Amino acid sequence: MANEKVIVLTAENFEKEVLQSDKPVLVDFWAAWCGPCRMLAPTIDELALENDGIKVCKVNVDDEEALAARFGIMSIPTVLAFKDGTLINQSVGVQSKQALLQLLA
Repeated sequence: MANEKVIVLTAENFEKEVLQSDKPVLVDFWAAWCGPCRMLAPTIDELALENDGIKVCKVNVDDEEALAARFGIMSIPTVLAFKDGTLINQSVGVQSKQALLQLLA
């Protein structure tokens, strides 16, 4: 089930949606074939629905290899946290909602 509040990022919209965002941003790097990514997906959707003060985005690493390379993504799922266009934190693997929100603290 797609969540309209989760923004799908591409090389074309990354700067506008993440680097120029006036809200903190969580970016989930994932792939369809990745089991742990599928486990994390409901948590990502819930974060987007429950937190209007943040922006939640996803990057499919198979479709956006250049973005994954730009941020040195070696394992997925990896979630990056941005504030004011700056990378401030990251986590690798399946995390709880609270742990992901802490990335923005």
